[in-house]
Amino acid sequence: MDQAVNSSALGAAGAAGLSPFHLFLNASLAVQLVMIGLVLCSIFVWAVIVEKVLLLRRVNREATTFEDRFWSGGSLDDLYDSEGARPVHPMAAVFGAAMGEWRRSSRIAGIDVIHGGTSERIDRAISITIGRETERLSRYLVMLATIGPVAPFVGLFGTVWGIMHAFSSIASMHNTNLSVVAPGISEALFATAIGLLTAIPAYVAYNLISRSVDNFAERLEGFGTEFAAILSRQSEERGSGRN
Repeated sequence: MDQAVNSSALGAAGAAGLSPFHLFLNASLAVQLVMIGLVLCSIFVWAVIVEKVLLLRRVNREATTFEDRFWSGGSLDDLYDSEGARPVHPMAAVFGAAMGEWRRSSRIAGIDVIHGGTSERIDRAISITIGRETERLSRYLVMLATIGPVAPFVGLFGTVWGIMHAFSSIASMHNTNLSVVAPGISEALFATAIGLLTAIPAYVAYNLISRSVDNFAERLEGFGTEFAAILSRQSEERGSGRN
């Protein structure tokens, strides 16, 4: 009976000792700092993931709505006045940059819109706008790319430091019993676990979100190319009408 009671007590104590909070409190200061840093990085990673997922869904939805209006056959001038002049999403920004450049060039007295470099300026405006919008969508992704490969090594540093601390405790107590070794080793390995839990989402999210941003950038480039072709045709029609 006494042996059963002692086994139950040891099992309960072991379960309590393996709780994350208990492992954190009993770790050395250096390992605690590593754990805190990794937890903060994990919070940042998940905040970026949520923000980027919601942002990409929103800009794709707004781009679809804008393209529906663009291809509906309405007036491009009216669309520019309502959305292009003060764009609130990337697709409208590309449209506004191209349309604004075309308007400014068309208003210059005596300019040849066909051979006056208008098409080159429109293409440049589209390219610059796409680059700026893509950079805005990619903000903080470099942090995910950094945290992904670095976090496991930071956790490993905490593990090595914790194991060294555990061996130091063993040496001072002159006792190699498992009950003496296990707590220190568990606390040390917990740092590696946190590092992996931080790194895996960061690495996976970076790949998926980067691909989504690239796909959206290709969508902007496709729209910009089509719109530049439309403006080029209008320039040629206007030039022919003047002749």
